[in-house]
Amino acid sequence: MATATYPPPPPYYRLYKDYIQNPKSAPEPPPPIEGTYSLFGATYTTDDVLPSLEEQGVRQLYPKGPNVDFKKELRSLNRELQLHLLELADVLVERPSQYARRVEDISLIFKNLHHLLNSLRPHQARATLIHILELQIQRRKQAVEDIKRRREEAQRLLKEAVGTLEGQ
Repeated sequence: MATATYPPPPPYYRLYKDYIQNPKSAPEPPPPIEGTYSLFGATYTTDDVLPSLEEQGVRQLYPKGPNVDFKKELRSLNRELQLHLLELADVLVERPSQYARRVEDISLIFKNLHHLLNSLRPHQARATLIHILELQIQRRKQAVEDIKRRREEAQRLLKEAVGTLEGQ
């Protein structure tokens, strides 16, 4: 059985054969995809929008609207999840045949928790970006201070050297 160590290059490599001599000879990259596209049989969109639970066919357990108190709702769903898990344990002990409905309820709570957390992703990204920028500003200020300190030290050394040369 003969095998090659590496597969042959794809045929489009020939399009780049003169790239070293003339970088503009390479083909332009394809334009960015906008809208919907199909990938491996699934349809995706380039719009970065979180679909609502109703669009996903899931019942929403927290109030609708733009003024949702995320902290309060996450705590409420967490408590409800704990209660349902205890109920599931109770049902599994006493009536094992009736566990399916409890598992569906727990799944619904998890989907709502997941959706609420995903709703907070833009806020998290903004806060992370602010933190990164603040760190960059702090590092740059420290670098400027370090440069100033070294400049002053160099000036002091130069004055000492000039004083020493004049004294001789």
